[in-house]
Amino acid sequence: MRDLSLHILDLAQNSVRANATVVHLSLLLNEAGLLTLIIEDDGCGMNAELLSRVQSPFATTRTTRKVGLGIPMMAENCRLTGGDLSIESTMGKGTKLTATLDTHSIDCLPLGDLAGTVTTLVTANPDHPEFTLRCVSPTGEMQFDTREIRAALQGVALNEPEIATWMMESLEEEIEPIFGGVIQ
Repeated sequence: MRDLSLHILDLAQNSVRANATVVHLSLLLNEAGLLTLIIEDDGCGMNAELLSRVQSPFATTRTTRKVGLGIPMMAENCRLTGGDLSIESTMGKGTKLTATLDTHSIDCLPLGDLAGTVTTLVTANPDHPEFTLRCVSPTGEMQFDTREIRAALQGVALNEPEIATWMMESLEEEIEPIFGGVIQ
């Protein structure tokens, strides 16, 4: 994967496949340049056996192929920067993936198109799950929640082209001052 937003897209799709009703995405950048990415859902969760081997490329729940590279690739990208990846999961309650990366490392992937990634997740899954995004850095903070948008739109589908365009532009406008120039 060429950037963090593509990792986020791939990992959030795991939450969608786990039948989550809400997927929380958080990107927290501290003063020292440590980025913490959290993807948390209320999906079906993983049993202890799967959780113990989920970082192996040969562990997957998919029936269409025998390898799952999303989590192992993200873990490796974290470790290349001096960071790490951890996963907590409880059957029937959900999963929380926490990835840390040192943005000062030459091996840290750029953020990529986070606004496009979130817009894609929402428009590809217009009815469920709900998505939240929280971005925090020393320069600011923003929050996005599809439940609030859904309430304001009063029945207009989130995958309508005009809504998708508005969502993308709004997210770009809010994310740029928080991460612009820091993790691009």
